[in-house]
Amino acid sequence: MSASESATATVSQLRDEAFHWLVRLTSGHATQADAEAFRRWSAQSSEHARAFAQARQLWQAMAPAEQMLQGVQAAKVIDHPRRFGRRAFLGGAIAASVAVLVARPALLDGWSMGADFHTNVGEQRRVDLVQGVVLELNTQTRISQRTVAAGDAAIEVLSGEVEVQARTPLRVLAGNAELLADGARFNVRAIDGSVCVTCLEGSVQVQHQGRRVSLVQGLQLTYTAQRQGQPSAFDTQQVMAWREQMLVFNDAPLASVIDEINRYRPGMIVLMNAQLGQRKVQARFSLAQLENVAVLIRDAYGASITELPGGIVLVS
Repeated sequence: MSASESATATVSQLRDEAFHWLVRLTSGHATQADAEAFRRWSAQSSEHARAFAQARQLWQAMAPAEQMLQGVQAAKVIDHPRRFGRRAFLGGAIAASVAVLVARPALLDGWSMGADFHTNVGEQRRVDLVQGVVLELNTQTRISQRTVAAGDAAIEVLSGEVEVQARTPLRVLAGNAELLADGARFNVRAIDGSVCVTCLEGSVQVQHQGRRVSLVQGLQLTYTAQRQGQPSAFDTQQVMAWREQMLVFNDAPLASVIDEINRYRPGMIVLMNAQLGQRKVQARFSLAQLENVAVLIRDAYGASITELPGGIVLVS
């Protein structure tokens, strides 16, 4: 087996395992042992966590497809309950959409649970938290207010991305770190277990794993539950393009580009070719272009696309 074939096989295997966990954990019969086993599986690598996130997002995105196919497939679903397995879900074409008719759990609809402020796919929102503190929420973001002993304003970024303007003291919990700001403007991005803090104006104190790092204007810091990077310079245009309704990619793998586009676009683009996903991308997209972005990918890379109901597009 070639290296590219091996990579494709690994991606396919992770998709299969991710869907298995999705079905198990939302079946209503999951045990504590199942939960512990899933945590061990997901912690093996960022690819494992990404595979599960993509499987869950695809399942959610197929809700419109369910509605479109209900009339056509209702009789088949009644006659053959739960006949569509995870291979049908992941294998492509219309069978993938039909799988949702018999298996999509209501538990996946609780996106906003535990959040005081949230945005849906493609939505951006301004929140005036308290006097002197303004939050600009990007797509698919969940934020909760917190109470701290010092009496300062405090929030927790549960997931997503937010630009924070803090003219008064503010504490921000993100991942396993605490950010302290007073007279600063900064961006916090918490995606797939990784947090990136970008200081745009003033300074932000980052307390993580017993270390305190001061980020001044022009520096950003990325960390996970296990690791902390070093402060580094960043491309302001690329990091903050979303505030201008743009996405900017500089020499980024197509796989990561598609992951980012999926955060803004209803439905989901599913990359079925691991080798294609390694191709580098230099591009600028307006958020208004994303409806047709799969066609742009097809034309630019000679890829094959299969469009399904509900905005699902398979790219191979």
